[in-house]
Amino acid sequence: MKKTILLSTAILLSFSANAAKWNIAIGDGAGSTQEVIAQKFSDILASETEGKIETALFVNGQLGSEQATVNDVSMGLLDMSVVGSSNLAALSPAIGLFTYPYMFHNVEDAKKALDSEVTKKIEQDVLKQANVRIVSWTYSGFRRLTNSDHPVTKMEDLKGLSVRVPKNRVILDTYKSLGIGATPIAWSETFTALQQGVVDGQETPYAAIQSMKFGEIQKYLTETHYLFQIEPVLMSESLYQAQSDKVKQAIDKAGEEAEAYSYQYLIETEDQIKQNLIDKYGMKISKLEDEQKWIDKLQQEVWPKYFDEVGGKERVNELLKALGRETL
Repeated sequence: MKKTILLSTAILLSFSANAAKWNIAIGDGAGSTQEVIAQKFSDILASETEGKIETALFVNGQLGSEQATVNDVSMGLLDMSVVGSSNLAALSPAIGLFTYPYMFHNVEDAKKALDSEVTKKIEQDVLKQANVRIVSWTYSGFRRLTNSDHPVTKMEDLKGLSVRVPKNRVILDTYKSLGIGATPIAWSETFTALQQGVVDGQETPYAAIQSMKFGEIQKYLTETHYLFQIEPVLMSESLYQAQSDKVKQAIDKAGEEAEAYSYQYLIETEDQIKQNLIDKYGMKISKLEDEQKWIDKLQQEVWPKYFDEVGGKERVNELLKALGRETL
């Protein structure tokens, strides 16, 4: 896709400068957790800068795939982007720690991780490796497996299914270990791929399933817990550094408050979204009967492959310690 989005030419140097308008790319649709945090961030930033910074939100991948927008933010061609951690990992392997299967067992684990020193180290690694600044984090929830063929309640039920996944080696290895066919497909092309039967299913959090209207073409949903999705809100480092100290403080405050809002939003809305999928589309929702089997298999077979990329076994143990779990 030919890029026409350029970094905002009106760089805000102080609150007395001319108003700036920043573009924010969002991979998911309207109503997604990505859009919610981007809007909250924008509202707080506008308030803190007395209206001197405005934003334009582009949902449904209008500015390109998530991986493409990561590259654009890195090169200073795009102001901001909200993406899945898996789509940032190509430029910054350090963030791959957050895509380890069953690293987080619940939303509180995700919160402990984001409040820990480990995340601060990952943010610095991302800045060095990808030249993008993480200004906030989105709590998007567990990725749930959906498919159009049959209910999945145990590992054996995965046999014969093909599933769309992001182009991420940890996630691809996760499904390989589970014995399922995983196909990397661009997020913007996923609905069509499901509709045409290119793949049987996909896996994303409840809010994305609703915002992308997957219930129209996917009958079965399994409440898998292999990956709790926390998604970074990225900002061009060159844009950030061009701001005055006062504006930087406003950006930091907006990011912190938007992240806290995202946490509460997920807790308050996820059950309602789940019920909406049942009521509106008649989706059949199942739970796993053998999830401990999934946990044991994936931690043994996938985790060790990526120690070096994510900062070493020491970094993994540091996160486990922050979560109050036994180290390796």
